[in-house]
Amino acid sequence: MPLIDPGKKAPAFALIDQDGNEHSLKQYAGQPVVLFFYPKDATSGCTVEACDFRDRLPKFKRSKAPVLGLSILGTKSKKKFADKEGLNYPILADDALNDDGKPDPQTAQKYGVWVEKSMYGKTYMGIQRTTYVIDAAGKVAKRWDKVEIPGHAQEVLEFVKALA
Repeated sequence: MPLIDPGKKAPAFALIDQDGNEHSLKQYAGQPVVLFFYPKDATSGCTVEACDFRDRLPKFKRSKAPVLGLSILGTKSKKKFADKEGLNYPILADDALNDDGKPDPQTAQKYGVWVEKSMYGKTYMGIQRTTYVIDAAGKVAKRWDKVEIPGHAQEVLEFVKALA
């Protein structure tokens, strides 16, 4: 599926976080939401990105914008990652598997971030690092593609502040 363009309705989702709590887009209606997709728990770039959002969380809260991280792997992996890094916001597990036992992340697919990637000449499916800000009406307000980590969380924060 393609990426969701700004102005379009954000796809609904309901996923479990590191503490076993369900989060759905519907429960955040009426406020902006930061939804950042990252490739994998506890990898170097993903850790830096997650910690940058963690460090700015009080400012996001002042802007009344919840931050939700999302990647493949299950809630046990999310819990270990969150505990190790002190991540104090929901990290959602998009951990569905297909009939072959391979990842089949439904929400990442709906948002267009489950893509073919390549490393060392091998191709595989994975999450493309992407961030969405969804506005109070449930529409995509902004999307960052192929995110460059340094300064990204701050850029998202500035956008959320301007949105409010």
